[in-house]
Amino acid sequence: MHNFDYDLLVIGAGSGGVRCARMSAGLGAKVAIVEREYWGGTCVNVGCVPKKLYSYAAHYGEDFRDAAGFGWQHASSPSFDWSVLRDNKTKEIHRLNDIYTNMLSASGADVIAGSATISGPNTVCVTDANGSQKTLTADKILLATGGRPVMPEVDGIEKAVDSNEIFDLAKFPETIVILGSGYIAVEFASIFNGLGAEVHLICRGDRVLRSFDREIAYELTRQMIEKGVHVHLNTGLNSVSGERGDLSLSLASGEIVNCQQLLSAVGRAPSLDCLGAFADDLKIDDQGFVVVDGEFRTSVDGLYAVGDIIGGPQLTPVALAEGMALAYELYGSDAKPVDYDCIATAVFSHPNIGTVGLTEEQARERYSSLSVFQSSFRHLKHTLSGNTEKTMMKILVDDDTDRVVGLHVLGADAGEIVQGFAVAIKAGATKATFDATIGIHPTAAEELVTMRQAR
Repeated sequence: MHNFDYDLLVIGAGSGGVRCARMSAGLGAKVAIVEREYWGGTCVNVGCVPKKLYSYAAHYGEDFRDAAGFGWQHASSPSFDWSVLRDNKTKEIHRLNDIYTNMLSASGADVIAGSATISGPNTVCVTDANGSQKTLTADKILLATGGRPVMPEVDGIEKAVDSNEIFDLAKFPETIVILGSGYIAVEFASIFNGLGAEVHLICRGDRVLRSFDREIAYELTRQMIEKGVHVHLNTGLNSVSGERGDLSLSLASGEIVNCQQLLSAVGRAPSLDCLGAFADDLKIDDQGFVVVDGEFRTSVDGLYAVGDIIGGPQLTPVALAEGMALAYELYGSDAKPVDYDCIATAVFSHPNIGTVGLTEEQARERYSSLSVFQSSFRHLKHTLSGNTEKTMMKILVDDDTDRVVGLHVLGADAGEIVQGFAVAIKAGATKATFDATIGIHPTAAEELVTMRQAR
């Protein structure tokens, strides 16, 4: 019988790794967790949390303008100080980092700062900040290392920053170009536009957010343009010249765009530089993700993986659910498998998107008869503000069962609205259930229980 240092050694202290480490320790396992940089992972440090804080900040510019219609007069024009936002964000992140390490210690897990490399079967070498190394052994090893930003192969792209670096710019850019069309690119385009920069968004396709409902994505694109974002569709970046602070970008369309800052937000890839001895043995799919079975086992005996590196929905709550499921699978008396059906998500663009279930395109492929209920309207707030922003909502219904199979909201607080409706859809709510529900008036969300006309 092997005498290992630990029952479970977790590499990566993001959402999935922390949840699995805490739950496993709580279930009686001897656990260690190793992290080289971000306690709390991408979400806490360079993802969801700081992004949402910056999104809040970006809304204030519009709110100040909206306030005039309600009688609020400004003695002087509001001004924005990037350094205050940036530094306050950093203080909050440091507070959260401490919470995560304290939480892990309180659970009974050993918390180890350093860079982990798998050096052999059941064996991990940890190098600390001073270069000192120690070898740890474990019956089971969990990869929960998350993703890292990738850069396109473009001449001069090294002059760009990535979506990790963008939060901590020394100086606020008056002009910024953002490369990409996914949710990270769209969110940062809205943020910097709201904070007062001139923003250019470079998209290869004919719309942003290609995996989202087409009509919602087109309407968001229209509204972003109306709010002042320069959206360059059906083009790419050919080359970058100049230096940071004074860049010249050559687009595939032939256009030249000058800017102070370039952000590359074209996507993220699994962070797998910890594999060491198993780099060639671990089964990886065509997109670079670690292949796992239904119980998160990799192709290497004793090695497990959860979170963004396994190619499922790259969302914090999904990683949390996977970490918990694995802990119960390994050390609990009752397995709690992850249900990936009907996962709600939000995009903190301006305006926000909230969505759960199928897009219209997906629903039409799956169901023989589909009803689409749709509404577009001006929010009550904007009848006085003068703001031209529109709210758009869609409900998709399978005619054979009357079940709601998709729901999409574009507008203020869309994520908050959809989170509640996601529970109903997960529970199998029908359109008749929606119709029988009395709304809260006046709210935007009541539109979802009053829509009657289908197409």
